[in-house]
Amino acid sequence: MNRIVIVGVGALGSHVLLLLRNHPGLTVCDFDKIESKNLMSQFHTTMTLGRNKAQAAQQTMRGLFGVAVAPFPHKLTTDNVGVILGGATLVIDCTDNVEARRVIQGYVIPNKIPCLHGGLAADGTLGRVVWSEQFQPDEAGAGQATCENGEHLPFIGMVSAYMAQAAQRFLRTGERWAFHIMPDKVLRLS
Repeated sequence: MNRIVIVGVGALGSHVLLLLRNHPGLTVCDFDKIESKNLMSQFHTTMTLGRNKAQAAQQTMRGLFGVAVAPFPHKLTTDNVGVILGGATLVIDCTDNVEARRVIQGYVIPNKIPCLHGGLAADGTLGRVVWSEQFQPDEAGAGQATCENGEHLPFIGMVSAYMAQAAQRFLRTGERWAFHIMPDKVLRLS
């Protein structure tokens, strides 16, 4: 059975999880708690305010769709990365900080685990869906709020859909599709 690990269950990750819910073996990792500002752009509900995002995603997927999701409600670090990502068929990086992205890269590359990275420009003008071999962590975006007011929710959904499509394609055929996404056009890189 496949083991798909989504790291980061915020704007991108919560929607990617929603779109990949029909794949068995889903695991989510996020240490953060749901705040009211998250509800405008993330697939979380008012009923889960204050809860850990990974545990809330597990509850939502089970409650709405009867889907089993394994949660890791912890911050991904070099000390626990092997436990969280070890044995994964596919890692999907939906984090929004360079530190976490470096931890992911530092584990998946030497362990030859396929990893799909997603990213959003905070102003909603660019989304990226790329594989580890094409990915460089971006210092410039570190610490920026990503679309907290819901203004770019359709764009977040669009980037999430391309991430889910790339993941699904990889799981079915082994092909690695990558994209640069802008509000008015999509460039397929591979």
